[in-house]
Amino acid sequence: MPDPLDFVVAIPARHDATRLPGKPLRLLAGEPLVLHVARRALAAGAREVWVATDDARVAAALEAAPVRVAMTAADHCSGTDRLAECADIAGWADDAIVVNLQGDEPFAPAAGIRAVAELVAGSGAPMSTLAAAIDDAGELFDPNTVKLVRAASGDALYFSRAPVPWPRAAFAADRTRLPADGQWWRHIGIYGYRAGFLRRFAALPPGRLEQLEALEQLRALEAGHRIAVAPTPEPFPPGVDTPEDLARATAYLAQADG
Repeated sequence: MPDPLDFVVAIPARHDATRLPGKPLRLLAGEPLVLHVARRALAAGAREVWVATDDARVAAALEAAPVRVAMTAADHCSGTDRLAECADIAGWADDAIVVNLQGDEPFAPAAGIRAVAELVAGSGAPMSTLAAAIDDAGELFDPNTVKLVRAASGDALYFSRAPVPWPRAAFAADRTRLPADGQWWRHIGIYGYRAGFLRRFAALPPGRLEQLEALEQLRALEAGHRIAVAPTPEPFPPGVDTPEDLARATAYLAQADG
């Protein structure tokens, strides 16, 4: 029986990442990082998997994989801009569901990739993402952990690097632990869109809140667009953004194989 969920996955893979130059081609268990990410997308059941890159070496590393490559401009400011160009190269219809899987997520669970596609298909929102519960005060107060607040409908109300929401009385007394009656969410940086919205979103000017928090997804909220949010069905292991992350990922794979 054919899969009723029809979606594509697009993976932005800029070669010259600031903190890990040549990141897509860094070896993990003897294979390029971008190849591991592409396999996760294929495992999720995507109709097509595209890698949007600015470097022919990344394209060459994927020659034997059942994925397509879009050679995009080198001067894109964000992965979203790169994927908007990929959408035009691929010729996706405006109603096509596109999952933006970051090129540094070699362990992204297939169920999570499908979940953001299902959320776009079922929610009516033009954009979707995932979240995981926060149960540690240190994580809540870490500005590198992006938090989000959800409406009763499940849509995102706000994303922030600050610890939100702020339980005034509880944190006035103690900020080393989380009060039992609260709920906090960590944002997971995977997105689903309709292709037409992806194009419109990339064409919007950066928002004031986006620039203050350095969080691109705030551009959509500030412009009045819905972002549907669901709890991740499976944990997302940490991505690879630094040499230390790559070493941890190598150890993680070795432990899994052992």
